[in-house]
Amino acid sequence: MASIKEVAKRAGVGAGTVSRALNGSGYVADETKERILAAARELDYRSSEQPKNFIRNLTGIIGIVVPDIENPFFAKLLKNIEIELYKNGYKALICNTIEISNREQDFIDMLKQHVMDGIITGAQSLTNDAYMNLNKPVVAIDRDLGPTIPLIHSDHAKGGRLAAELLLKASCKNVLQFGGSFRVQTPSNDRHLEFIRVMEEGGATVKTVEMEWNMMDYDYYRRLIAQYMDIYPNVDGVFTSDIGAMYCLNLAMRKGIRVPEELHIIGYDGVDMIRMFTPELTTIAQDVPMLARRCVRTMMDLLDGKEVVMEQVVDVSLQSGDTA
Repeated sequence: MASIKEVAKRAGVGAGTVSRALNGSGYVADETKERILAAARELDYRSSEQPKNFIRNLTGIIGIVVPDIENPFFAKLLKNIEIELYKNGYKALICNTIEISNREQDFIDMLKQHVMDGIITGAQSLTNDAYMNLNKPVVAIDRDLGPTIPLIHSDHAKGGRLAAELLLKASCKNVLQFGGSFRVQTPSNDRHLEFIRVMEEGGATVKTVEMEWNMMDYDYYRRLIAQYMDIYPNVDGVFTSDIGAMYCLNLAMRKGIRVPEELHIIGYDGVDMIRMFTPELTTIAQDVPMLARRCVRTMMDLLDGKEVVMEQVVDVSLQSGDTA
């Protein structure tokens, strides 16, 4: 088996830099870290993380909980979190909670039983107090689980504002938006509330369709979009997630509604699949790689007993397309 000195020589750095990069114990520039990881893979280097974690009473496993792995936003988020965890010497154990809420409780029980070292959760199929008093590292993505659990989310208020301003600029007056459940308070609700505020201040009317909590499968979106586009046939603007926006676009094309001349459509998330279709969707993009890095960095700090920022907000941006 290759030694750390051989990895250092292959990567053109010192042995200490290799140690920091592989153990996540200090700063190493991203380009240098990638070079070190490539050298380690080429030489089939195996670090001594397992004994170190044993000494620290750690398993080297972090649980990741999301509502639905099939959803392209959560698929991309999972991919990026797993990559960041691996860079820091950890493996991921993944759970999606759709339709089987006891899965999330199972993960919490596994955390209590030391099967894993922490949980990064972007789901909320249980009540908030399920995570309280665990005395274990938990990081929440877009879910406010209480003042003792770090929360990382996008600047959803800015996202809603950007979408509203674009539709007002297009002279939209009768707009339909599909939103998450307002019965559950999450940071993502801010985009819908800010969207309503800005649109109404601009003299437009907004009809909001509240979606079922944690319901994200494709067929649900298809049925809901079709139902309410029939109920409100005269809308001139739609704001919804990327999946919903793509169904809206498909429905408009089948009905002979010209986009964006007669109907302006703006998505939310910025998932990669929207670039596979014509016309390309205009959307508000979340910075998924940054969300993942913040989540993993916060988890690593919690495991090291460091103080962390309890609420971290990641910027969003307008991703121009041809539908608004």
